[in-house]
Amino acid sequence: MTNNLPFLSIIIPCRDEEKYIGKCLDSLISQDYPKNKMEILVVNGMSKDRTGEIVKRYIKQYLFIKLLENPQGFTPFGLNIGIKKAKGEIIVRIDAHASYQKDYISKCVRYLNEYRADNVGGVIKTLPKRSGPVAKAIAISLAHPFGAGTSYFRTGSKKPRQVDTVFGGCYRKEVFKKIGLFNEKLIRSQDIEFNKRLKKAGGKILLVPDITAFYYPSDNLKDFFWHNFTDGIWTIYPLKFGIKIFSWRHLIPLKFVSILIGFGVLSFVSRIFFLLFLAIIFLYLSVNLCFSLVIAKKEKDFRFLFLMPVVFISRHIGYGLGSILGFFKLFRK
Repeated sequence: MTNNLPFLSIIIPCRDEEKYIGKCLDSLISQDYPKNKMEILVVNGMSKDRTGEIVKRYIKQYLFIKLLENPQGFTPFGLNIGIKKAKGEIIVRIDAHASYQKDYISKCVRYLNEYRADNVGGVIKTLPKRSGPVAKAIAISLAHPFGAGTSYFRTGSKKPRQVDTVFGGCYRKEVFKKIGLFNEKLIRSQDIEFNKRLKKAGGKILLVPDITAFYYPSDNLKDFFWHNFTDGIWTIYPLKFGIKIFSWRHLIPLKFVSILIGFGVLSFVSRIFFLLFLAIIFLYLSVNLCFSLVIAKKEKDFRFLFLMPVVFISRHIGYGLGSILGFFKLFRK
């Protein structure tokens, strides 16, 4: 049976991941997919920490792990370096900031063939980096519809379904020969853009809830806000290159924050706008508190009644402000 399995290449673009690369590699080494049928290519983006040193220790013990260098440092360059060096007929993109269930790879390959898909991915279970209510609140927000919207790989799905994009992704290598590599102009969101190209070319992208990865987000509000702010920028900024990656759900924070700012400024001109400004804030906080109360009850910890509103605000306002900056960056030379 194992002789019939395809050889695959696992590509891990990373930079300054000394805290997570070991856990990530351990989860891949523990996969139930035959090791003689896979290679792991870690593409190091000029890390300033011990990432490269840690990977070299694994290489001494596991011959199927290789270390490649990415002088440009950013993710799309790392992915393309890995794809060009890959020997496998299947390419699995892996995020270093996550770990993977032991059947992750085998199920990706199985469903890729079973559904005749071009890209397969699963759901991520968002886990706190460390113990503590703030880290847990951030993890909860990224798996909750109020924080993640209709992003099925975050919120889950009851059955396999065709989607626009997935976390990571397991691709047939022929896909890259057909539609090209990842766009190196996109420091963020390059996976969304690639999958849009894939669908436009008639490709099939499948999300399977039976495939599971474990993701570790920021564990403090400052980093969480900044991450959302940067994501917001790269939702809009690709338009600079004639690339539209967003769907309607990505624009909700932009519209929300823009309306708040607009009505806030106009409130100095007319009382009507001031009342509208207050009404929007009241409505938003009411919905926010409602979801937060449900979460607090579920967790049996009423600290979340106070923490979740702050985390959701950081998520929405950070993303919205980033999107506004991304819009203004479109007009910079």
